[in-house]
Amino acid sequence: MLNVNPSNETDRVLTDELLAKIQTAIERTLTFENIDVDNRDVEIDYSWVTPETIRTLNRDYRDNDNETDVLSFPQFNLPDESDLVFAPSDMPLLLGDIIVNPARAEEQAETYGTGFEREICYLAVHSVLHLLGYDHIDPEDKKIMRSREKRIMGDD
Repeated sequence: MLNVNPSNETDRVLTDELLAKIQTAIERTLTFENIDVDNRDVEIDYSWVTPETIRTLNRDYRDNDNETDVLSFPQFNLPDESDLVFAPSDMPLLLGDIIVNPARAEEQAETYGTGFEREICYLAVHSVLHLLGYDHIDPEDKKIMRSREKRIMGDD
């Protein structure tokens, strides 16, 4: 079972309806990555923070003194992604933290014309892939990650 632990440090309302859509996006991502959330406990901490907070976190943990849309903090780094899939299923899988800046998500939704809910769900998919070890710094890795995001979001 997937357990998303929400936290909201902003003045925006994180509704139960939106949280359910976020959870669905996370479940789709995990299922796409062959993690069976029906037969194992998976836990993710999910937080909304202010632009100032995410900038501070980005500066302190990534040496990048800029506001961003989302940060992902994996609980652990796997040398091989298959290690995650084959971990004992009777142990909870604690994936890590997703930190979202909803103000930036709203700006991006307007820029891309996607709508706020879709942008928030995309950021959840993007972040879970980071928690699972994907990255987009290298052009080839970016191509792989973007392809996965599109397939999970139904954009392919």
